[in-house]
Amino acid sequence: MYHHVKQLMYTVNVGTPDPKFGNMLLEQFGGANGELAAAMQYSIQGLNCDDPERKDLLMDIGTEELSHLEVVGTLARLHLKPTKNQRSAAEADPLIAIAGGGGASLYNSQGDPWTADYLKITGELDVDLRSNIAAEARAKIVYERLINFTDDPGTIDALQFLMTREITHMKAFTLALESMGKDRFSIGLIPPTPGLVNQYFNDSTGENEMGDTDARGPWNQGGDWEFVEAPAFEPFKSEKAGTRQSASSAESQGDGHAKKRSAAASSKATY
Repeated sequence: MYHHVKQLMYTVNVGTPDPKFGNMLLEQFGGANGELAAAMQYSIQGLNCDDPERKDLLMDIGTEELSHLEVVGTLARLHLKPTKNQRSAAEADPLIAIAGGGGASLYNSQGDPWTADYLKITGELDVDLRSNIAAEARAKIVYERLINFTDDPGTIDALQFLMTREITHMKAFTLALESMGKDRFSIGLIPPTPGLVNQYFNDSTGENEMGDTDARGPWNQGGDWEFVEAPAFEPFKSEKAGTRQSASSAESQGDGHAKKRSAAASSKATY
């Protein structure tokens, strides 16, 4: 059950409206990394969650995101207000000015409508929590960029609040994931293929004009890693889909198959 309290979660004060910036703000209202997408993603994950403790977490944060949506919508409305009756301001975003009456609407900053395709919901709790951590990180960066594009103190204060809460949610989702006690590379129930799971394919090789070369680090060396050098350049042959053999092995088998084909041909010729 939802109940709306008229007071905003964070008080919004806009000194000088900036319609072009108001258009930018719509990215966090109806965009892929915006507050509506977050609210719907976490709330629907919560509805589908069988874990009562983490369901409570998802519903708590999903509901808070609706409060953030209200703050962003209020910010956008105040910045877009001149588009209601000023031609020069309306030209900053004719779609909002003409179709939306100069207020917030479910479009991103490019005028694309909000879509459920923005939501990442798998029904696997640990996978969904990882998606949520990434979603909060993306939203934090968007808020950071918005802060850099406005000089209005009240707007900056509100955006700073929203940006900070993204980190708070990242912490909560991360700790909830860790508290599940699962190995961080254990996804689902079917285990990966032994050996293959630890092979790192060096598929981007050589050196370019900017000095970029093959890099080595903990992502491809040490521990259980097996570094496989430029597999695309090795002459692999196989009669069985999904297998790869070394050149020597392929040539050896190739010679054997050739002898069998020759013997079969000779046998047919005698008849």
